[in-house]
Amino acid sequence: MRIHLIGVAGTGMSALAALLTESGHEISGSDTAFDPPVGPYLHELGVECLEGWNAENLRAEPDLVVVGNVCRRDNPEAQEAMARGLRTVSMPGALADELLSRRRPFVVAGTHGKTTTATLTAYLLRSVGVDAGFFIGGIPANFERSSRLGSEGEPFIIEGDEYDSAFFEKTPKFWHYRPASAIITSIEYDHVDIYPDERAYLAAFQEFVMRIPADGWLFAWAGDPNVRAVAREARCQVRFYALDGDDCGDIQPMWLGMPTPGGAMDLFGGGSLCGRASMPLIGKHNARNTVAALAMAAEAGGAPLDRLIAALPGFRGSKRRQELVGITNGVQVYDDFAHHPTAVRETLLGFRERAQGRLIAVFEPRSATASRRLHQEMYPDAFGAADISILAPVGRSEVAAEEKLDTGAIAAILRARGRQAHACSSVEEVVEAATAAAKAGDIIVVMSNGRFDDAPDRILLALMGGRTA
Repeated sequence: MRIHLIGVAGTGMSALAALLTESGHEISGSDTAFDPPVGPYLHELGVECLEGWNAENLRAEPDLVVVGNVCRRDNPEAQEAMARGLRTVSMPGALADELLSRRRPFVVAGTHGKTTTATLTAYLLRSVGVDAGFFIGGIPANFERSSRLGSEGEPFIIEGDEYDSAFFEKTPKFWHYRPASAIITSIEYDHVDIYPDERAYLAAFQEFVMRIPADGWLFAWAGDPNVRAVAREARCQVRFYALDGDDCGDIQPMWLGMPTPGGAMDLFGGGSLCGRASMPLIGKHNARNTVAALAMAAEAGGAPLDRLIAALPGFRGSKRRQELVGITNGVQVYDDFAHHPTAVRETLLGFRERAQGRLIAVFEPRSATASRRLHQEMYPDAFGAADISILAPVGRSEVAAEEKLDTGAIAAILRARGRQAHACSSVEEVVEAATAAAKAGDIIVVMSNGRFDDAPDRILLALMGGRTA
């Protein structure tokens, strides 16, 4: 079948192109640019790459047109496809229709931790010999690609995004994914550009859970009251998980992790000790992600738990999730995707445990939620673990001034608490401030859900020049 992807250079669409190519389809795709690393990757796959949006890109009469989330209603290719009556679907629709019917979808959902948990689950299953497929919104360091087909009938791990599917399909992506089993890591109001209020956001997860069949599995974090409420509506088998010390309400978790000194965790299942697991990533949030991945791989995936635990030390995480950019002049620079205040807090707390010197947080509010004042009061506490906080200007120029996150106010509160904090007016100022502040032994954690004008690399390069305090 000949398939054309509009917006093929996006993270999800390029991963879909790889899966469809692996399935034997002839793929073409269009986008505004094909910069490295995606452009060369698509060419290597054999995808016909067409630069720019042009109705002429459909002259080959494709059997299917997949419209990426980046496309607006006025996209000339999308308009041409619909005007000619070509079969047109969203990215999650194509994934479901063309691939998932012959596999067992294991969907990892939740406001936080989806990429890491999905990547870890795929890694664990493949490490013990299960030919699991995967479709992940990041690049797993162990695989160097974000999707793989796997074998028919085997688990297929999907990062279940609650964002909408396409301009003509304003429903959450994860509703398409036909979950045989699922994880819900957390539910905390996000994507304010899609969901008008917390109730609407919660309803998306409620519907997702109802789509898990009665013979399926749901692995749910017991420490989140929203997750507990949604899980109670499930028709399937529910397994709650948590860490020792989590406030689980009236729930007794089936799977429990008990962190121990030295970066390890004792894992309990049904009250019995299952083994001691080495933690591949730092922070309590990642310990919870590890419990969830082990539970799903063992119970829903049928993999031997002892072998899954033994495979953990080899997990290398995902790019832009606690990713070490480099070390120079004794300063470590990390890149992380954290942007919601909860994710910022948990990320910094994890690095606080590791830091020998000072912890310097560099943050750009760029997402639709982070750039607005919805969580204004939460951010000062989110930066509590950092010795120095350097805040970039809001990364979205279209946000009205009265709605925009006030980074100056956040910095002022932090300074009143005895912390060093700077609200910068440009990315250049951010790089200069981080470079000037850093001393040998410090850790710099750069956080944004966007490119942040390559701030992690720019800071590392500036430090290489020897400009450390």
